[in-house]
Amino acid sequence: MLFNYKVLENSGKQTEGSIEAVSLDVAVGSLQKRGLVIANIESAEKESWLSKIQFGSGVSNKEVVVLSRQMATLFEAQVSALKIFTLLSSEMENETLKRSLSQVVEDLQAGSTISKALGKHPAIFSDFYVNMVKSGEETGKLNETFNHLADYLNRNYEVISKAKNALIYPAFVVTVFIIVMVLMFTVIVPKIGLIIRESGQAVPFYTKIVFALSDFFINYGIIIPVAIVVLGFFLIRYTRTAEGKVALAHFRLAVPYVGDLYKKLYLSIITDNLHTMVLSGIPMLKAIEVTSYVVGNDVYKKILEESLAAVRGGSSLSQSLSQYEEIPNTLVQMIKVGEESGELGSILGTMAHFYQKDVIDTVDTLVGLIEPIMIVMLGLGVGILMTSVLIPIYDIANSAGL
Repeated sequence: MLFNYKVLENSGKQTEGSIEAVSLDVAVGSLQKRGLVIANIESAEKESWLSKIQFGSGVSNKEVVVLSRQMATLFEAQVSALKIFTLLSSEMENETLKRSLSQVVEDLQAGSTISKALGKHPAIFSDFYVNMVKSGEETGKLNETFNHLADYLNRNYEVISKAKNALIYPAFVVTVFIIVMVLMFTVIVPKIGLIIRESGQAVPFYTKIVFALSDFFINYGIIIPVAIVVLGFFLIRYTRTAEGKVALAHFRLAVPYVGDLYKKLYLSIITDNLHTMVLSGIPMLKAIEVTSYVVGNDVYKKILEESLAAVRGGSSLSQSLSQYEEIPNTLVQMIKVGEESGELGSILGTMAHFYQKDVIDTVDTLVGLIEPIMIVMLGLGVGILMTSVLIPIYDIANSAGL
């Protein structure tokens, strides 16, 4: 990059010029080594407004996994950190990730550690990721650390995506059903209702209900989407408050059957995080603290924070977790065995695998139950609607035949 500068020489004379350097810090360092006092320095390359536009972090989980694998391979080949990040930043196709890695290169050139440099990009590298890298720097096992991170991200992504994807099919079917029913009530039913009313035939009670719903959709249907938008707006605002986050966290765990799925999901995240960090040499207190940041539920976050305080006070992790009903007794007993045998990391890994498999099995079972239930419910809804409309028409046809 090219930088324009204004400096003061030893004689007090002010001069201007330009210097080529990898980063602003390097340019400043080069000028100061010449004994110059910098009055002003700025990049000569103007960034276009288009290049500044970003949508979210713009970096997928898969890209971070691939990046971690590449870094593990290069560290194993004894390539220096600066060369690794310089090479990877030049090869990245994702502009957001490329820009972040370039900034990491600049920080490394300025003398920063890898973990500190990555920590400046929390949208891409989480606290968990940064602490794992810090541990790898301290132990000198960065290649193993990045492999652990890639494995962890793969497992975590598989479990969470499985749980989310389970809701896509039901949501799609329900959405289509609602659209079809709205069209029926606003287009088909009014025309049929006009024929039935003009015939003078007695209208059954259930058919009157269908006609009343149709009239409501035609005359006041706009109220429903407006009410949904307004309610959704205030609900989102509420869930962003501290009180709302806690309420949402409790609600997720209280929903029948789905709440059990969420519990297993959070337990898999907790055990997998602790397993990965403990095996990487990160102290238990730090592992619990970081896990509380990334668990994704305020109920379990509070449990971990209170357990952290208890462990700091001299309690064991199993003892501190045993007082919470959200933590299964089986997990508590397994952690206790791990603490007593010195194999806590391995046992946490076993429990993480158990809960991950349990989440996937529960999702498969849930999807298997949802499909027939939805088919029955949709069939009943369409059947009731059609019966309410067709029976009066059938009566009219019989009357006309007589």
